[in-house]
Formats: sequence, C-alpha cells, structure tokens
Amino acid sequence: MLLSPALHAATFSAASYDPNTNELVVTMIYRGTNPDHRFSIQWSDCQPLGDGGNQHQIAAEVLDGQWDDTERSTFTKTVRFSLANLKCRPATVTLRTAPRFEYTLQIP
Repeated sequence: MLLSPALHAATFSAASYDPNTNELVVTMIYRGTNPDHRFSIQWSDCQPLGDGGNQHQIAAEVLDGQWDDTERSTFTKTVRFSLANLKCRPATVTLRTAPRFEYTLQIP
C-alpha cells in the first residue's frame, strides 16, 4: 500500500466518540509554522465482523492539508469529524496517520 505524503505530518494524542454531537473528537499533534492546519478524514470500505452482521469495522486516514509545512514548532489541535453520514455502525474504527500511527475506538 502506498502512503500519501499527507500521512507523514501528524500523530494522535487522543480520540473519542462524542454521542451528543455524533462526532469523532481527535487530538492531533503536528509540526509546522502554522498552528491552524486543516485536517480531513478519508474512510475505507465498511467490513462486517463475524456472521451476525451486527458489528462492523472501518478504517479512516486522517490527512493533514498542510503536510509540507516546514517543521519549526509543535502544535496540538482538537478536530471533530461528523459521523452523520457513516452507515457502518456499530463499528470498530481504526484511525490512521503517518506510518505505524493508529488509534482504535468503538462507536455505537
């Protein structure tokens, strides 16, 4: 699998599901000159787990829109990703960024 350059710029410090807003809340740590990087999420295909079809798994890449920003300072930013259009539920979600950085959580 080829990794996009956008995957090399950030890591996670935390991720959770907010049931009140139906969003993933992800705290990113990244380096650059700009403290306001924009992050997006790219979902893979939903996969059923087991024979019952009641549980799923899905992966998502969190992409840094300014992955090529000169690495001068370290910044932390909490971003929110809506799950309103995600039909793959309940699911085990694996978030990925940079080589070998993953964070797995459950969403109902």
